[in-house]
Amino acid sequence: MNKSALSGLLIALLLPLTGYFIVKSFSKDVVPMPRHYIYDSVVTRTENGKQIDDTLWKKLPDFKLTNQLGKEVGWEDMKGKVVVADFFFTHCPTICPRMTMNMKRLQSGISSGQKVGDKTQRFVQFLSFSVDPERDSVPALKDWANRFEIDPDSWWLLTGDKKMIYDLSIEHMKVLAQDGKGVDTSFFHTDYIVLIDKHRNIRGYYHGLDTTAIGQLSRDIILVSLEKDPKRKGLFEGKLELLAIVFGAAILGIILLFIFLKKDKLRHGISAYQK
Repeated sequence: MNKSALSGLLIALLLPLTGYFIVKSFSKDVVPMPRHYIYDSVVTRTENGKQIDDTLWKKLPDFKLTNQLGKEVGWEDMKGKVVVADFFFTHCPTICPRMTMNMKRLQSGISSGQKVGDKTQRFVQFLSFSVDPERDSVPALKDWANRFEIDPDSWWLLTGDKKMIYDLSIEHMKVLAQDGKGVDTSFFHTDYIVLIDKHRNIRGYYHGLDTTAIGQLSRDIILVSLEKDPKRKGLFEGKLELLAIVFGAAILGIILLFIFLKKDKLRHGISAYQK
């Protein structure tokens, strides 16, 4: 083996090894993912002789509600998407218009990245649940959507069964919603915007009137959308250290082989000279 071939082989082996240590060093500075909020239970299991606690996070229940287009929708229609949800009503004289404007800015600030000029957020679905479904008919929702130029492909205004909406808000999302008995200013509902991941787990609460919180939500949407499924293991997951050792051993073996061949060649040369 000549020196050029050896150098090329060593470089081919050293590059992955060097890359591993670089990734390893930078992995300590990775931005933390948005945390989970509500859990159902903790399951204890034993793996390789060690006791491991697995947290089962609360999965939001299914629903069937009607959007501003008159179409009945539920979680199945948003499969694989990150969801951003808030609560409002069209007769709201106070915070609802401001929250809707902030949601509109948030939606406009996130593009799909699939092609130039494509403004459709294909990985995220926006939902606005009406806390006054008795008056918020499909035409009322459509008027509100037209007022704020809401894109119906990626943002649904929802009305329907009042108990279903209030249970989803209070019992499952843990945010306030209170019936004002038909008086506009007496309708109480949260100003929180809720971030929900692809598995229907809550990943964040953000004040819808706070521009700083909206900025944080924008970043967290991207992080959660890029999060890999914890149940799917990567090809090299848990094996990088072993691969580093194998590459290191291969490099050492090649160096030793080169030294041995060089010595053997030198020995044969001396023998030929003596003859």
